[in-house]
Amino acid sequence: MTSQLPELSGKVALITGASRGIGYGIAEALVARGDRVVITGRTEDSLKEAVEQLGAERAVYVVGKAHDEAHQTAAVERAMEAFGRVDYLVNNAGTNPVFGPIADLDLNVARKVFETNVISALGFAQKTWHAWQKDNGGAIVNIASVAGLAPSPFIAAYGVSKAALINLTQQLAHEFAPGVRVNAIAPAVVKTKFASALYEGREAEAAASYPLARLGVPSDIGGAAAFLTSAQSDWVTGQTLVVDGGIFLNAGVS
Repeated sequence: MTSQLPELSGKVALITGASRGIGYGIAEALVARGDRVVITGRTEDSLKEAVEQLGAERAVYVVGKAHDEAHQTAAVERAMEAFGRVDYLVNNAGTNPVFGPIADLDLNVARKVFETNVISALGFAQKTWHAWQKDNGGAIVNIASVAGLAPSPFIAAYGVSKAALINLTQQLAHEFAPGVRVNAIAPAVVKTKFASALYEGREAEAAASYPLARLGVPSDIGGAAAFLTSAQSDWVTGQTLVVDGGIFLNAGVS
């Protein structure tokens, strides 16, 4: 990729949870159009590898946990130090450490899910707003899930947290307008390590229920994020873009 980099766009994106999977797919899409990116994650080796693939002149990384306020501050400061601005924030970092009925859910696990999936997104949004976007404008994209749009058996805590993230998207869109647009993307199952338990060893079976006959890939979400951080979406805010291969078309069909 580094041998075919386009001219710089002048824009900078901070993308959380971007060493691999959906976050990396988004970083790749934005770099491909000329943006520079700051990516975050918990594992330095993975982040280093991602930066090498994206191009060291276009990408830098910050190691840390998304829910850690000190990490949030460090990531925004790194963007300002390295590139002097942070036009776009993509809140992709997320967790789903439990699988089972909500009746037996450990409340401490539920708190962890909300800290990572919701509170961290708010923290990054606040810090990006004060560092750059309040005075200069920009866009925020929150990576939600179709699990936040309907009941999600056995991943209820994750689904409830994503429903909260969708509402947070609307709240931020209202408060940060007109200078900053805030939208969400709600993917169905995307082929990543994070979602592997939902399809590994049974991909054909898992994909059979999708009208488009396949599961998602990170570039599907990368394209959607590129749209929501582009001039083509300048009149779009407070919305949740469902990117699901048509799976919701099956609702109510026996």
